[in-house]
Amino acid sequence: MEETNMTAKSEVWQGTAALMILKTLEALGPLHGYGIARRIEQTSEDLLSINQGTLYPVLLKLEQEGSIASQWGVSDNNRKAKFYRLTRLGKKQLAAEARQWRQTTAIIARFFAMKGEARGAARSDHLLTL
Repeated sequence: MEETNMTAKSEVWQGTAALMILKTLEALGPLHGYGIARRIEQTSEDLLSINQGTLYPVLLKLEQEGSIASQWGVSDNNRKAKFYRLTRLGKKQLAAEARQWRQTTAIIARFFAMKGEARGAARSDHLLTL
């Protein structure tokens, strides 16, 4: 069996780009699109790749929802750039999405922890509908 190449970058998982963008803006303050993309890649230790075709539609959607706001400014290399910042609504959205991801990862962790439990044993509390 061939070993996978750990240096190959993966695309950002569907549904996670917004969360990563919001968290990046919360941590670093206003950034332009290129800066957001590079920071996401750096934070993932270059295991993720985010391209313009993924990034800008998510930024537009977040802006339309009111989670981020933008204004034109000048980048470090003296170019005109649109800078994005987190809004109050965006902070609330980030908290809700982070809570949801923590719950989701805890559920998935339970499946990886399963060892061969008795068949038919089911828990009815805290059901999650898929």
